[in-house]
Amino acid sequence: MNIKLTIEYDGTEYHGWQIQPNGRTIQEVLEQAIERLLGVKIRLNGSGRTDAGVHALGQVANFICEREADLKQLQRGLNALTPHDIVIKEVERAADAFDARRDCRSRVYQYRIWNHPLPSVFYRRYSWHVYDLLNLEAMEEAVRFLEGEHDFASFQAAGCDAAHSVRKVYRNTLCRQEEFLIYTIEATAYLRHMVRNIIGTLVEVGRGERSASGFADLLRARDRTRAGPTAPPQGLFLVEVKY
Repeated sequence: MNIKLTIEYDGTEYHGWQIQPNGRTIQEVLEQAIERLLGVKIRLNGSGRTDAGVHALGQVANFICEREADLKQLQRGLNALTPHDIVIKEVERAADAFDARRDCRSRVYQYRIWNHPLPSVFYRRYSWHVYDLLNLEAMEEAVRFLEGEHDFASFQAAGCDAAHSVRKVYRNTLCRQEEFLIYTIEATAYLRHMVRNIIGTLVEVGRGERSASGFADLLRARDRTRAGPTAPPQGLFLVEVKY
C-alpha cells in the first residue's frame, strides 16, 4: 500500500521536518511512531521541508507499507503515539505511483505578523511581533511585483541547494485582520527562506524604509544583500499542498 498522510504540527519544539543528526524533527517522530505500529522500518517522504520553528496546517507525506493496513486504526494509533503538537488529520490510500514531493503542483504558505505596540502572550509562538504601525497599502503594492515567474535569487538564503532560483508565484496577498497582518503566497516551489526573506523586506516597506516599487528592482538585481532581513520562523505556516 502507498499510504498518504495529511499532518498538522506546531514546529516550535522541532528542528524542522527533515531528519538530521543535531535535533528532533517531525519526520523522525512520525517514522518512529509508524515503526511501533507496523513493526517495520519505513521512510516517510514529505512534500517539502519546513525549517526549525515553522508550523504546518496541511503537510503531506507518503510511505510504502508492504502489507494491507487498516487506515482508520493507523490514524488513531499515530495520534495516540505522537506528541500533542503533531496531529494526523487524514490517512488515505494513494495511487501506487503517488509521490508527495514530486507530484506536488503548488504549495500555499501563510505568514502572520502581530502588528501591535505590545507583544502578545498567546500569539508569540505563532507570529512575528512588529510594534511599528505598518503601512498596509504600500506593502500590498509591493507584493504585486512578485506574481508571475521570476528569478527570486534576491530572496534566496545562503546554502540553498536548489538547481536554479526561478520560481512561479500564482498569487500572493496581504490583508489586515484586527491586530494581524497576514501574508499568503502560492507558488510552484520555494527557495530556502524565500518567504521569510520576502516578509523581512516587506516590513521595511511598511516602515517606510524602502519603496514598494523597489521590489521590481530587487527581482532584477538577483542579489540577496539588497533585500531585507530574514523574518523569524514562528510566523510561518505551510497551509496546503496541492496536487
